[in-house]
Amino acid sequence: MILSEEQHALRDASRRFATERLLPHYQQREREARLESGLLQDLGALGFIGMDVSESYGGMGAPAVTTGLVIEALSYGDFNIGSLCVTQSLCGALLERHAHREICQEWLPRVCRGETLLALALTEPGAGSDAGALKLSARRDGNSYVLNGEKNSVTFSDTAGAFIVFARVAGGAGSGITAFIVPADLPGIRKSRFSDIGGHATGRGPVFFDDVRVPADHRLGDEGAAFSKVLGGFDYSRALIALQCIGAAQASVDEAWAYTREREAFGVPISRFQGVTFPLVEGETLLAAGRQLSLHALALRDAGAPHTVEAAMVKWFGPKTAFDVIHQCLLTFGHYGWSTALPHQQRLRDVMGLEIGDGTAGIMKMIVSRARTGRAAIPDRRHY
Repeated sequence: MILSEEQHALRDASRRFATERLLPHYQQREREARLESGLLQDLGALGFIGMDVSESYGGMGAPAVTTGLVIEALSYGDFNIGSLCVTQSLCGALLERHAHREICQEWLPRVCRGETLLALALTEPGAGSDAGALKLSARRDGNSYVLNGEKNSVTFSDTAGAFIVFARVAGGAGSGITAFIVPADLPGIRKSRFSDIGGHATGRGPVFFDDVRVPADHRLGDEGAAFSKVLGGFDYSRALIALQCIGAAQASVDEAWAYTREREAFGVPISRFQGVTFPLVEGETLLAAGRQLSLHALALRDAGAPHTVEAAMVKWFGPKTAFDVIHQCLLTFGHYGWSTALPHQQRLRDVMGLEIGDGTAGIMKMIVSRARTGRAAIPDRRHY
């Protein structure tokens, strides 16, 4: 893909920030399980958070391709900063497209400045891939809705300033599934954090809603019309996620290449041995292929063209390929690679989470197969 001068400049600026500011403290953020004070504001000041948000709300109004380039570059330095930017772009797009202008004015400029975070609250204990099985309820009561239920696997569960919550309105139109923006400090909200094997700096956990009263003007779009909105939003985030994983894997590849030039065996650098270098060549080739497909999906979005299939393809391919490539890089370092002193093990754990989040490989392949074969690929629920 041919990039514009502006895209080159933004990609280079974000890569410098990633290399100089993010990468040196990537493992420290995991140990401390937090993002250090001031980092979000620095990202916001550079325009790297919500850069696809309209300028009227504090963003750059950047195309999806440009956003993807920056997210890949930031993820090179810290995978979890990539997660932050993906989540804010997804939630920001949902707000900008479906919220009242006053709500956008209240939240989006603060997100873009790095003053607060939005979190997507969709998954439930009994509703992951089957998003149509949501049970969290929203009952209309005058000029408010009252929310009851539990959300699960919410990234930034204990640090977000507001949640984009998907709930089922009894007797509502369409599917009944309706979206709301819910400030995290409303009475009746309880939140926690899981002890995960990766993603420690961002955190993930459950959020409980006990008679949480949300103003009716906090509803996003029409009642019962949220199901198609969230599916469309995932077409965007899935391509961004693939680039996030590819950025992390590219960092491991670059580190492995440098090591092959420095490490000697049998009196020569190990870069002389094809058994060492060929797996790195194969990995870098696969990353390049994933990068191009991701950018193609985002270019289709920018053009207003369908991109569900391309996003699903790269969502299963990107995280899996990144995991495999990072694994090979770890092995390239030999016994030294089997150490927490190096970041490969952390990247492996971080990337693995996105083989699950935003849709598993199995679900992604079902999306593609349905697009190719139609209703013949849709499972019959009576058999389950």
